[in-house]
Amino acid sequence: MARKYSKKAAAKVERAVKKTKAGTLKSGRSGKTVKSRKQAIAIGLSEARAEGKKVPPKKTSKKAGKKSGAKNAAAKKSGRKTSTAKAGAKTSKAKTSKAKTSKAKKSKARASK
Repeated sequence: MARKYSKKAAAKVERAVKKTKAGTLKSGRSGKTVKSRKQAIAIGLSEARAEGKKVPPKKTSKKAGKKSGAKNAAAKKSGRKTSTAKAGAKTSKAKTSKAKTSKAKKSKARASK
């Protein structure tokens, strides 16, 4: 069976883990010291990837675990419920504004004839 990672990639990871134990491995732009072994391995693999070594691509989330599109949309749509007073005020405002605009349109139409 073929190797998943090249020997050079493994060496990169090993170097990163050793640096972590020594307390000299820094991460990202912030430059904070790496605390966990997993993080050190991830840094080693990403460095190997950047150099073009044989390393599998980063793992992505499984599609089966994600919500379906319909469920997701329904969850977004429902949101927070408004109080009945607020909802009533919104509908009444909408009705009055529509009535005013239609009256104005009718009067303009009569004036143009």
